[in-house]
Amino acid sequence: MILLQDFTLEELTEYLTANYNVKPFVAKQVYGWLTKSVDFDGMTNISKDLRESLKRKCVAVSCKIIKTLSSADGTQKFLFELFDGNVIEGVLMKYKYGNTLCVSSQVGCRMGCKFCASTLESLNRNLSAGEILGQVSSVNALEKSGERYVTNIVLMGSGEPLDNFDNVVKFLRLVTSKNGLNVSERNISLSTCGIAPKMRELADLGFSVNLTISLHNADSEQRKQIMPITNAFSVEEVISACRYYFEKTGRRIIAEYTLIDGQNDSYSHALKLASHLRGISAHVNIIALNPVKETGLKGTGENNLKKFIKYLDKLGISATRRRTMGQDIEGACGQLRRRYLEGSYEK
Repeated sequence: MILLQDFTLEELTEYLTANYNVKPFVAKQVYGWLTKSVDFDGMTNISKDLRESLKRKCVAVSCKIIKTLSSADGTQKFLFELFDGNVIEGVLMKYKYGNTLCVSSQVGCRMGCKFCASTLESLNRNLSAGEILGQVSSVNALEKSGERYVTNIVLMGSGEPLDNFDNVVKFLRLVTSKNGLNVSERNISLSTCGIAPKMRELADLGFSVNLTISLHNADSEQRKQIMPITNAFSVEEVISACRYYFEKTGRRIIAEYTLIDGQNDSYSHALKLASHLRGISAHVNIIALNPVKETGLKGTGENNLKKFIKYLDKLGISATRRRTMGQDIEGACGQLRRRYLEGSYEK
């Protein structure tokens, strides 16, 4: 099946005019419906014959919301069903400045980070550009006023975005297009565990989205124990790629640092982290480890967490505690996974 949300307006126009003998303005009408996550039956200004013809070979809406869980703090977690029956999760976090949607880029993940639920099911497949975009457009469709519901996007759900590089790049082009949702790159963040060559390539392509590094330990040998990607790319290589990205884009780097009791929360760890980040425009988000029962890892206690932030502050490194949202619906950092089994939503 052909996923129409994978197409730019130009690609869709070429496809429809060549295969369905329609005028370019019709393609533009179809494209408008796709950006609103409207299926063929809802495309009221498109002829029934064309809609029926498209149904036989094409998919209009690449993913659909099939379940929503709401947290006490207002966070919403969505279960999206893809056109092939696979499922992914996404989380909408509501702030004073707008609504941020955390989207997935893969079904599962193969990075193997020890503290993350997404990798427990390994990698099933990559998402296409349209399937990533479909998460945004389907949540936007919840706002009936016509206003854009999702104002900010973070590629921080299931999957490693830079492990699905080509589709993620296409998604960035689609979601920022003036013909589409027209989201500013400044309102988009991409989180990676540190595939250094792809970080550089992203900068070379001219993107200036906010780059977030899931670091979690500044010592390469220790980091290997919780993040196997470090066997391929050392902390030093990742930090070098961060410097390159900052120099090319001027965008401040965000380092995510989840505190694990006895593993990465001492003064020596803070000192090592500070030594790597000096000279880069960077900020550290300190994260309290969110529970994932299968990992067996224990989060740092509250007092030690506060001490770690003070260590960084004294060492001249900007750091704050990241607010935990949606933990009661397993929608917090590290908790997203593929959990829809045999028609029921596991808890």
